[in-house]
Amino acid sequence: MKKENFVAEDSIVREIWGKSDTILFIFAGASAEFALNKAVDWLYFTGRLPRDPLGRLFSTVAYAREIVFSERESAIKAIKRINSIHASVENSRGKSIPNWAYRDVLFMLIDHSIRSYELLERKLSRPEKNEVFQVFNEVGKKMKIEGLPSDLKTYEEMREIHLNQHLHYGEFSRDLFKQYRKHLGWLRYFLLIETQRLILPEQAKKLLGLYRISVLSPLIGIYKISRSIKLDWLLKEMLLPSTYKKEIRSLDMAGL
Repeated sequence: MKKENFVAEDSIVREIWGKSDTILFIFAGASAEFALNKAVDWLYFTGRLPRDPLGRLFSTVAYAREIVFSERESAIKAIKRINSIHASVENSRGKSIPNWAYRDVLFMLIDHSIRSYELLERKLSRPEKNEVFQVFNEVGKKMKIEGLPSDLKTYEEMREIHLNQHLHYGEFSRDLFKQYRKHLGWLRYFLLIETQRLILPEQAKKLLGLYRISVLSPLIGIYKISRSIKLDWLLKEMLLPSTYKKEIRSLDMAGL
């Protein structure tokens, strides 16, 4: 008897998370929102984020991807591992991570999944957006996150409130972007910022001072053509840090 998948094989969520392009854009958006979140001090507590900011962010993306492409039983085990890691950090610090901080990360993954796919592929229908919401909302329920929205419309309203209330540019934000630049080098850091100009919600762009239009905007169409003739990996080889090329290459193999 075939085991049940956590996400249906024909789900738009598998299509979104089965392509390295969309995942890299999700990563770019997440790197900014992690830095701006008022609970970023939790990510600094273990010291791993400032020491290896790219690795810490990739681990978040990797967990999400593992859940999307796993059988239900394996996905639930992965979620339990995430809870265990968080509990360990909470015990070490002697206080609990705010519930809204968990929701922020969940909402961010939903939003940037949609934004990235729409930027690189096509507009999603309302039912497809709802599918993205339902998948990650179920992850939130399995993580026992409180106060989750009951439907897509409520999520969109809550996401807007979270963006307005929970983002802040402070010392941790400044330091984290400094670490990004250090670990990426000036060219890759420039591309990260330009990608963030494309993908971030207005509230985040305002806090980061990303007012002008991204120089990458006119290049998106060219990049899509490069994918059709299999030149996109030449670009990725040039632009990605060598440490993560293997991980990024493996993302294209999942579910497709």
